[in-house]
Amino acid sequence: MTVANSTLSRATSPARRQWAVVLAVAALLLVVLVLSLGVGAKSLSPAQVWHGLLEPGAPDYTVVHRLRLPRTLLGLLVGAGLGLAGGLMQALTRNPLADPGLLGINAGASAAVVTATALLGVATFDGYVWFALAGAAAVAVLVYVVGGGRTATPARLALAGAALNATLYSYVSALMLLDSASLERMRLWTVGSLADARPQTVAKVLPFLLCGLVLALALARPLNALALGDDTARAQGARPERVRALTVLAITLLCGAATAACGPIVFLGLMVPHLARALAGPDLRRLLPCCVLLAPALLLGADVLGRVLGRPGEVQVGVVTAVLGGPFFLLHARRGKGVGA
Repeated sequence: MTVANSTLSRATSPARRQWAVVLAVAALLLVVLVLSLGVGAKSLSPAQVWHGLLEPGAPDYTVVHRLRLPRTLLGLLVGAGLGLAGGLMQALTRNPLADPGLLGINAGASAAVVTATALLGVATFDGYVWFALAGAAAVAVLVYVVGGGRTATPARLALAGAALNATLYSYVSALMLLDSASLERMRLWTVGSLADARPQTVAKVLPFLLCGLVLALALARPLNALALGDDTARAQGARPERVRALTVLAITLLCGAATAACGPIVFLGLMVPHLARALAGPDLRRLLPCCVLLAPALLLGADVLGRVLGRPGEVQVGVVTAVLGGPFFLLHARRGKGVGA
């Protein structure tokens, strides 16, 4: 009886730890959501946030519903999308340094959006989201091809992504300098910002990110099998070529829609999978859901930090994530993780 109880205890202990991790991350996200609704040019207490959310006649109803709530919801969606995309990219390329920004995916979406805005006069999310998706998809395929296709190594993919990233952002800068109207219109967008969030933007970006999220979570088991090699994946019923194509589609939906909504935000997709892996382990069935909770907490936390540091203005969230993510990237690169030839 004692042996049976001991065995049962050992079996349930990992499950309890996993639930504890999920609850802790969910609690962190809840705290950050409250801070995002309460911190700004006019700070609100949790009680004021609550009344502003539920009572149309409350003094802070307009501030909460027109400014803070759309910004918070957009950060929640975009953070989940970018964190999930980072987890997918690291699993697909087997490169712990993979990130939508580092591999040029965000740059492809940005270049397409700026081209549509400056040269074609597209000025609404309905118009340029399709350009963002096309740009993200094109660069994803191009990085894979330039990096060596099926023989690609993490180092070659990183180098191909860095080269395309630099080229595309140089193109974006040149195009905006040549068109002063576009420069003024896209000034905040190009550094990554949640400041211009509107309810309409949240509603329009939601279908793309939900489709990408559902597809990504459905790919967790096949990607686990693919990590053991193509032959083993086939033996377990997965189709490697199909899994890779669907993973690229999910990354394109997540990165393209997120970039179209608030501009390129770098390093979030790099940091979050590492943190999630430390908390939930390498199994993608647990890691990817953890990314969905952890990434919005980190993005909205960075947004709140930018509002506090930049008072009476604010530091855009893309700048904050870059400052936080740069040392993180250098630390892991110095350790030699994921940069082998």
